[in-house]
Amino acid sequence: MQHRKIGGSGLEVSAIGLGCMGLTFGYGPATDKADAIKLIRAAHEKGVTLFDTAEAYGKVNEEMVGEAVEPFRDQVVIATKFGFTDGNPKAGLDSRPERIRQVAEQSLKRLRTDCIDLFYQHRVDPSVPMEDVAGAVADLIKEGKVKHFGMCEAGASAIRAAHAVQPLSALQSEYSMFTRDPEAKILPLLEELGIGFIPFSPLGKGFLTGKIDASTTFGKDDVRNSLPRFADDAREANHNLVTLIGEIAQRKDATPAQVALAWLLAQKPWISPIPGTTKLHRLDENIGGASVVLTEVDLNELSDVLAKVPVQGERYNSEMMKTINR
Repeated sequence: MQHRKIGGSGLEVSAIGLGCMGLTFGYGPATDKADAIKLIRAAHEKGVTLFDTAEAYGKVNEEMVGEAVEPFRDQVVIATKFGFTDGNPKAGLDSRPERIRQVAEQSLKRLRTDCIDLFYQHRVDPSVPMEDVAGAVADLIKEGKVKHFGMCEAGASAIRAAHAVQPLSALQSEYSMFTRDPEAKILPLLEELGIGFIPFSPLGKGFLTGKIDASTTFGKDDVRNSLPRFADDAREANHNLVTLIGEIAQRKDATPAQVALAWLLAQKPWISPIPGTTKLHRLDENIGGASVVLTEVDLNELSDVLAKVPVQGERYNSEMMKTINR
């Protein structure tokens, strides 16, 4: 597994990380703890060094990650997040400095570590000045409890304001061939400021794997039931995009998911996606994306495909859209 330098602060991670959210949150029943630990350790054995969790995914998520990586803690980067009231996304935002410190202390215990490698603000909180948020994280960095500061789904003005107080190492936002919103303003800004990019949902919440079509059904607790992009009509239209990506994948002796990850890695040398999975064979498939080399011809063909088949439907519902790009 190749490594990439993320941001200008010396943070180095595997080209492909592991997003741990789906182990307990968002896509149905939680994974058995023993199975989750087995998956995380298997990822490490295969070269993954970046493991992404959050208070908001349930306390057990951080506990799983902490227990899993404890035997090789010094070899990996743990990223976690603050920013929701009592860690509950449905309860609203809370990035007050005292709450940031409380979350850090609680996360350190659950993660069985004395330092959080990368501490993200999960969503920008309009009620708390960004200078106060960044200042609180800067204090934690000075105390040795946090190494690097990051933000999630933040807009350009918030990124600039935070970076001026405490330099950001990484931004985490949704980015894939299915969601290209960051390309217009955010990627140029990150390049200007020397901030790395950690795309979540790099497989379009599973859509770019080619395993989802108009007939697919999701469990009652699956977040995709509420996303416009996964409504029946949109799924049918969007499947045309995946079909074309699949044709390119076949020529590369790869899967659509691997081409999707290779496409992200080809965009910038400071991008490291964090696909999530609960299955060992999907873990192997995702890691294999780092070995797929897309030529200039391949990338141009994919660019043509993306231009011809625009994605249908918003990626979030109206309420969720209000919380991003602030």
